Amino acid sequence: MRVRAKICGITSYEDAMHAIAAGADALGFVFYEPSPRYISPELAKDICQKLPPFVCKVGLFVNASRKEINDICNVVFLDILQFHGDEQEQECLGFSIPYIKAIRIQSNKDFSDAEMAFPQALAILVDAYKPGVPGGTGESFDWSLLPKERSKPLILAGGLTEKNIYQAIQSVRPYAVDVSGGVEQAKGKKNHQTVTHFLNEVLRACE
Repeated sequence: MRVRAKICGITSYEDAMHAIAAGADALGFVFYEPSPRYISPELAKDICQKLPPFVCKVGLFVNASRKEINDICNVVFLDILQFHGDEQEQECLGFSIPYIKAIRIQSNKDFSDAEMAFPQALAILVDAYKPGVPGGTGESFDWSLLPKERSKPLILAGGLTEKNIYQAIQSVRPYAVDVSGGVEQAKGKKNHQTVTHFLNEVLRACE
């Protein structure tokens, strides 16, 4: 099965279009102000309105209020919500948009626990654990902690780069991969050549 790829932390139309041209299936927009990859709803709206069809637009939130999420969804047309904080299932529901839940892996039970705790999630995204950092650590983790048998699609994140993505896919066999810092030339600015190399490696790993 082909592994899907999401390029997260998009902050410009140029980066968005290059990612799509290079083969990205989804783009991620970070609506978490402390993040160096934060994008305003107005700029995200402008970018999304110019995108071609069949590209999934994902909004990333961290412990955001229901009002904040609704306000942003009223401005930006999003396809999926991605929750990266301490949200419980009920806090992820009720937006008329499906969601995925991100967790930070510390033990071999974490993924299975998340599958049970978030039964309506479309998928579980797994990231590296770093105290006080909700995501985007740029660090990988022990992939052997992930179960081989899963009831939900697994999206692999955490320290992925063009140099390790082939091994990551071969080891984990995820439904999709998610990268942000690993394809940047500066925080919030993508390196177009690196994005292309990364996505080419994703395809190679699926051959």
